[in-house]
Amino acid sequence: MTGYGKAESQLRGNKLICEIRSLNSKSMDLSVRLAPQIRAHELDLRTIVAQRLERGKVDLLITNEGVNELKNEVTPINWSAAKEYARQYKEQFGDVPAEVMASILRFPDVLKQQEDTSDLTDDEWKDVQALLNEAIDAFIAFRTQEGAALQAMFNEKLDGIADLLAQVEPFEKGRVAKIKERLEANLAQLSESTQAQIDRNRLEQEMIYYLEKLDITEEKVRLTNHIKYFREVMANGERTKGEGKQLGFIAQEMGREINTLGSKSNQSEMQIIVVKMKDILEQIKEQVLNVL
Repeated sequence: MTGYGKAESQLRGNKLICEIRSLNSKSMDLSVRLAPQIRAHELDLRTIVAQRLERGKVDLLITNEGVNELKNEVTPINWSAAKEYARQYKEQFGDVPAEVMASILRFPDVLKQQEDTSDLTDDEWKDVQALLNEAIDAFIAFRTQEGAALQAMFNEKLDGIADLLAQVEPFEKGRVAKIKERLEANLAQLSESTQAQIDRNRLEQEMIYYLEKLDITEEKVRLTNHIKYFREVMANGERTKGEGKQLGFIAQEMGREINTLGSKSNQSEMQIIVVKMKDILEQIKEQVLNVL
């Protein structure tokens, strides 16, 4: 949802600049700063932005740069303001010395040009709308470029999780046998009288049940399917509204499967792999917030 767009036009002989910036946000949070001539149309401009941009912490800035400022010419002095300052000084202190007058002429509102706050004509308003839409087009192009980079990053991270999942298989094959050997070794340490009282058939049933609960085949299949579905949603030609939330939900489901893998691993090598998976998944979750 981060982005930037800028467009420039002319209004009454001055340069009109429109800039749009956006940061992450779950909803539309629009902040607007406008040139004086355009403030009367703030609600209309807000509507245009809200219709074209779904969400984000968006800043819209439309400024009007004066001709004198652009040409580096001397800014006209606001003599009315200068005379008023001089009059007030004279009332309080008498004649106005040259150095005081020089200071007055440097006051911001004395050097500031008078703002044109007259209403826009219909043609001028159309030009402002076109300027805003041009800036939004540039903003969306920026987001599109960022989206392509995000998609490449997601695919790289998904490949990383898939590769780590494949590394689990060698440990998985010998894991059940090791667990079974450890259980039998523990049983062998029991006294002969205790061993004689053990129902071997029931023991085998309980052992099979225990080992089945440690099986991670389902988790591997589901995690693989989640990775595949994540890619399919990204590759969707026509992006559907709320795709970012959808990817977020898929990432949550991936996290559940990875956590279950960790709880069932019972082996340090597999747990290290699971930790690496979690680290990659957290990076995915952070960047999913940038997807609309």
